[in-house]
Amino acid sequence: MKRLLSFIITVLVLAAVMAVTTPGLLDRVRLGLDLKGGFEILYQAQPSEQGQEVTRASLLQTAASLEKRANVLGTSEPEVTTEGTDRIRLKIAGVTNEAEVREKMKEPAVLTFRSAAPGDAPETYSKVELVGSDFVENAATIGRDNLNQIEISIKVKDKQKFAEITKRLLGKNLAIYLDDTKLSDPVVRAELTDGTASISGNYTVEEARNLADTINLGALPLKLTEKYSQSVGATLGKQSLDQTVKAGLIGSVFILIFMIGMYRAPGLIASFALILHTWLLILVFVFADFTLTLPGIAAFILGIGMAVDANIITNERIREEMRSGKSIMSSVKAGSKSSFRTVMDSNVTTIIVAAVMFAFGTGSVKGFALVLIVEILLSIFTNLYFARWLLNMLVKAGKLSKPKQFGVKESEISAL
Repeated sequence: MKRLLSFIITVLVLAAVMAVTTPGLLDRVRLGLDLKGGFEILYQAQPSEQGQEVTRASLLQTAASLEKRANVLGTSEPEVTTEGTDRIRLKIAGVTNEAEVREKMKEPAVLTFRSAAPGDAPETYSKVELVGSDFVENAATIGRDNLNQIEISIKVKDKQKFAEITKRLLGKNLAIYLDDTKLSDPVVRAELTDGTASISGNYTVEEARNLADTINLGALPLKLTEKYSQSVGATLGKQSLDQTVKAGLIGSVFILIFMIGMYRAPGLIASFALILHTWLLILVFVFADFTLTLPGIAAFILGIGMAVDANIITNERIREEMRSGKSIMSSVKAGSKSSFRTVMDSNVTTIIVAAVMFAFGTGSVKGFALVLIVEILLSIFTNLYFARWLLNMLVKAGKLSKPKQFGVKESEISAL
């Protein structure tokens, strides 16, 4: 009686939780541009000056600069990733004015240090003294001065040039601009001959970090050449999503009907485990902030297929044991044990392949591999352990005591 009560409570509680939370979770799933509409661009990065190289640090900083620029434009959660040694892929979903965003994104962010030229209005600086390429990589760091104020230290490449500038501007402002936006206008308080400058003031930690990041980004300008692009209209994206969901629902219904019709009570338990599996995957997508794309859906469907295979293998092994004349309890134990290694071997080999795809793939290949790995891990939990736990509870409670409840006819059973 306790086992039956545990089974009923477990199923009812999980069913209620899934029914209540699923609509909200679906609304929070972040959709990729192939489902929501938007565009994707693959850039090739090149040094802005001859003799320089595209380093890993400069590529990552340039990618961060692209992401910041996209965020400033108010686009919807841009996704920026580096590929190989010199490529950056930008994905922006939900864009309404694609031409404007594309034009703005390809313009490099220009960092300049400026002084006031004759005729400039107060607090306006038009004479360019230093540009981003004058600074070393990761030039700006944050620390504290002797008065415990936040201080930003900056290193330049040409010490003599910097010494001349600071000597000439002693007691004057040397303003920091990103494009035409003034970020700060500190006063030069000493001639600096060691190639290092310090900016201090009433900065908060966040303000200082943002300024340092901006200087570092501007110090690593790489030229970006567009190598590939694709655009997906919002209407086309919605159609893809609607058709995919429709196909998935129809396929799922057929799978559940097949499982229940073929395996009866174990098929019903397996169907519940598959529904739980799907709900858990949606939960992972929401809380891990994954982006759902068409390749991700393909991996999702493949994972469901593997989960169904696991249940079919297990239930077929159980039925084979019953046909040999064993009792229900013995058949369930023997069938579950003999199928476990087969299913686990299949899952582990698939995880290895997916891990290789994730390690060496790019873009949508990585997304496909990641979703597949998560799918398999969830499948091991729901279909290898949870479904078998539910089945064992019903068998031990005496509610599954006849072969026909497993889809086995009496005439198929051999005498021991």
